[in-house]
Amino acid sequence: MPVNSSEILHPAFEFTPEFEARVVSDREYLHRHPELSLAEFRTVEFLSNRLKQIGLETYQFGETGLVGVLRNGNGPVVAYRADTDGLPVEEQTGLDFASDTRSTIGGKEVPVMHACGHDIHMAVALGVASRLAATTDFWAGTVVFIFQPAEEIAAGAKLMIEAGLWNEVSKPEIVYGLHVMPYETGKIFVPIGSAMSMADSWKITVLGRGAHGSQPEQSIDPIVIAASTILRLQSIIYREVSPREIAVLTVGTFHAGLK
Repeated sequence: MPVNSSEILHPAFEFTPEFEARVVSDREYLHRHPELSLAEFRTVEFLSNRLKQIGLETYQFGETGLVGVLRNGNGPVVAYRADTDGLPVEEQTGLDFASDTRSTIGGKEVPVMHACGHDIHMAVALGVASRLAATTDFWAGTVVFIFQPAEEIAAGAKLMIEAGLWNEVSKPEIVYGLHVMPYETGKIFVPIGSAMSMADSWKITVLGRGAHGSQPEQSIDPIVIAASTILRLQSIIYREVSPREIAVLTVGTFHAGLK
């Protein structure tokens, strides 16, 4: 369901050219300097400095979990969450602010890119924080801005909670968030029903016994076993999940042979 932002925006929150330029600048910096999951050190430093410039209290949970708190009298406690990590993807957009960052995974050098919109999620969070901080006459309460690392490996939220997030920061009544999508500029889409789903990840290691390629009968071939496993995994969806429910199972990577 599309909602025109101009129809819901309070006059106090109208965008100015200066505000838009700041958000765009933040986004371009974050896009140009992505970092992999649990290595978002430069990202956290940038976000923390910006939050302090805006006037928020900042708290760090773990090495790369960050929270900014904006207090404005008595009222509800509401949170806004943005994810911060990039992906091991090579950017080919040709943008002036494209990433040429490289990092390592398991000792292997990989390119890094914000290919899932987290740069925009963070820039929007900073923009919301700056507007709320500048318009305190029109609202009351506490807003908690959660910058969650390691979303791509489904680890950051748990790590922040285990590091004492809700022991040090007021627990919100509700947590808001958004995900950038290729929709029409200037419109916000609010879905009816489910929009996205929770995910989890597994790593399956198949062990076998090697042999010369000309003597397959001497081996227990883990590649054949793993390939068969991938095909059988797909049957979980259409044999184990009710047609009234929604589920997706994806085998994202397959490594065999030399490590």
